[in-house]
Amino acid sequence: MSNFLKALCSGAKNFFPMPNAIFSLGLSAGELAVYAYLMHCEDRKSHQCWPSYKTIGRAVGMSENTVRKYVRVLEYKTLILTEPTKYESARRQVRNGNLIFTILPIYGAVKYHIGCQLGK
Repeated sequence: MSNFLKALCSGAKNFFPMPNAIFSLGLSAGELAVYAYLMHCEDRKSHQCWPSYKTIGRAVGMSENTVRKYVRVLEYKTLILTEPTKYESARRQVRNGNLIFTILPIYGAVKYHIGCQLGK
């Protein structure tokens, strides 16, 4: 039996929580896909994850640039925060690392969305 089937049958981490309110925010399919993947990767204690744009893109079937665009929209809609990271290469050069994504509480995004709707 493949590792995928073993994991599927064992019940180990085969689901993740998705707040019901996410469907009231008018997210596009792409925004929802990127958000869902970040929720899937999230550490439930710190509410953070650090997948690369490339990893997210492979998982949701999008290019890195499209993922980058949706990440900016999710930040704007107050669903996530991003923080840049740096690392030192073997040649002691400082390089940019993956972003740290922090999943924010959903009520802030709902409050923001309602405010935008009232402003129209």
